[in-house]
Amino acid sequence: MKRSNTNYHLVQAKLQAICNRNLIDCYEYPKYLRDVLKDVYKQEYTTIIDEIKFELGELVEEKDIAKFLKIMQS
Repeated sequence: MKRSNTNYHLVQAKLQAICNRNLIDCYEYPKYLRDVLKDVYKQEYTTIIDEIKFELGELVEEKDIAKFLKIMQS
């Protein structure tokens, strides 16, 4: 999801409309992001999660981030 991507803006709008949250809030509330990403990206959802993991690099091993990713992958 790049900032210039139309789906990025759709994700932002849905998060705001559904749960009054923005993307930054989703670190603490990953379920909201997961649900919106699944709705917007459908079959490409797992690809998005893989991209997030790639961008995080070695940080995926940290406890809080691992917990976030576990929720995102459920």
